[in-house]
Amino acid sequence: MLTTRRRYALIAWLLLPLAFLRLLWRSRRLPAYRRHWAERLGRYPIRPERPLIWLHAVSVGETRAAVPLIQEIRRRHPGHHLLLTHMTPTGRETASDLISPEVYRCYLPYDLPFAVNRFLDHFKPELGLLLETEIWPHLVAACRQRAIPLLLVNARLSEKSALRYALHQPLVRETLEQLTQVAAQTPSDAARFTALGAGQVSVAGNLKFDMAISQAAAMPAASLRQLVGRERQIWLAASTRPGEEQLLLDLWPELNAQGRLLILVPRHPQRFDEVAALLQRLSIPYVRRSDNRPVPGDIPVLLGDSMGEMPAYFQVADVAVMGGSLLPFGGQNLIEATAVGCPVILGPHTYNFQEAAEAAVTAGAAIRVTDAERLPQVLLPLLEDEPRRRAMGEAGRKFTLQHQGAVHNMLTLIERFMSAKS
Repeated sequence: MLTTRRRYALIAWLLLPLAFLRLLWRSRRLPAYRRHWAERLGRYPIRPERPLIWLHAVSVGETRAAVPLIQEIRRRHPGHHLLLTHMTPTGRETASDLISPEVYRCYLPYDLPFAVNRFLDHFKPELGLLLETEIWPHLVAACRQRAIPLLLVNARLSEKSALRYALHQPLVRETLEQLTQVAAQTPSDAARFTALGAGQVSVAGNLKFDMAISQAAAMPAASLRQLVGRERQIWLAASTRPGEEQLLLDLWPELNAQGRLLILVPRHPQRFDEVAALLQRLSIPYVRRSDNRPVPGDIPVLLGDSMGEMPAYFQVADVAVMGGSLLPFGGQNLIEATAVGCPVILGPHTYNFQEAAEAAVTAGAAIRVTDAERLPQVLLPLLEDEPRRRAMGEAGRKFTLQHQGAVHNMLTLIERFMSAKS
């Protein structure tokens, strides 16, 4: 009779050809998915010469959140190399834009024993950090066998995800028990990890509150404001998901106003052309951000088809509507908006960021609509009420400052386990 771990390994082997077929399929829209396939199987051209700290950030959001932690680790441990791994090309490209080239970057291999063993034997990390909800049974077990401290940091687990993981006990319990530490974002996240079987669990806060708007982000914002017009009123639909663009544009007769500009930013780059085609079908004039040209006053939509500019979009917007929350996708991170004083409107679906969303509403930094059809009734009065927008922006900045400190808390944990190993 096969054990749970062996059944998982068998399924992983059977799915491996499909994983590479999926890379090919996704490369139709994003050619970067065709590159670095050997890394997916644990083969790497780079080889570190000093002790190494490894951090895994699966994609764009996790990579951006990791920046302040990476900067502080490099400052405090200059004798160590730092390795940053990803699963998506967009995460890797984001790292190239935001993080020093001295930080190694590559893909984490697929969770197969031979691949994770190659990875760990090649890089020999002194300590590993997994961001948010990366729970890979073979990887965790291999680190445990090698006595490599492995921490799940900035850890979050929605109720929906917890229910899904609970279907795969005892494998999930066994994996969580083998983690050295779980540093959760909130007490609710900590309770859900504990209920699933994690042993050492603490609350360290959310790294996204510690993200600073760097000078590099301020420059594109100034340039963007010049392109769209300094006096023009702007509302932003940030990180929209499939179906949400259609929903917003169905409300276009109510939401459109003379001179006002919508910046429409799909969450995933492979959907940029799809959303452009939707605008064309609806005969709504637009300019692509990637064209980097002025947006005339009679053009009502700027399609945000660029990477790494979300902070700039939040800085120029008068109001931001958070994508992923209008339809049941669980919402997107609103902290980048509150950090720069951009008022936020949330839809009803925020279970991926539930505590942050509720705290922002309570603080006066965000407003929630109970369904998308009510968006015009909230958005339009807010756009016409400058004092209220200023008050919400100030509340957002205070809200962000009050929740900072995760970098310090996580560094304390990291250095405790590094000291214990040395």
